[in-house]
Amino acid sequence: MRIKDRHRQIVEQVRGAGRVLVTELAEHFDVTPETIRRDLTALDRSGALRKVHGGAIPAPALPETGVTQREQVNPAAKQAIARAALARLAPGPGITLLIDAGTTTGSLARLLPGDSDLTVITNSVLTAAWLAGAGRARVRILGGQLRGLTQAAVGPEAVEALSTLRVDVAILGANGLSAAHGLSTPDPDEATVKRAMVRSARLVVALVDSTKIGQEHLVSFASLDDIDLLVTDVELPPALIDQLTTTETEVLVA
Repeated sequence: MRIKDRHRQIVEQVRGAGRVLVTELAEHFDVTPETIRRDLTALDRSGALRKVHGGAIPAPALPETGVTQREQVNPAAKQAIARAALARLAPGPGITLLIDAGTTTGSLARLLPGDSDLTVITNSVLTAAWLAGAGRARVRILGGQLRGLTQAAVGPEAVEALSTLRVDVAILGANGLSAAHGLSTPDPDEATVKRAMVRSARLVVALVDSTKIGQEHLVSFASLDDIDLLVTDVELPPALIDQLTTTETEVLVA
């Protein structure tokens, strides 16, 4: 195997598993531990992963950015994910959708058919304003403290409101996804609201583009067991696929 291919597969394994060991990698690739250590050193220097004692972990999580900046990242992939998720769900009349704040979830909201008899509940000021203005659905917005970076309502009021709800589908975004840490986000307040969204839904759908795969942020708000459908734009690392198979999570690649 060429070094380039081995490096690519090592990075995939780290992103999928959350942590890999030198001994396991040496056995898997049938090379010496010293070779793997050199590989990990090179990959660490390139920023592809972080070398630690005995193995490697994913590269440090990307810093959180505001909505305007995030809308410029991977827009075509986010649109494709939104279209694929909407086609798979095919929400019919009377369905209640709980839509999380985020750019990919916002893309899905903007694709909702104009003649649908849907109820949308969201903590996103931007999504609520757009849907209400377009007349695409009956819109309810969760109250709470507005977080400027994401334009999302967070705090006890939002969590309390969610505790009384039972929705058909919750559509969630995330800053990171890994086998070990599940879906994660940097902000504890947003994580608390997202966790309440998971609890309130009959079906949980996660929309995660390729930039989030293998990322682990401060707070995990859902394990892979909590996700019924994962929609992404890239083939997932083998370790992550294995875990999703174990949790019986449906994976849809847009």
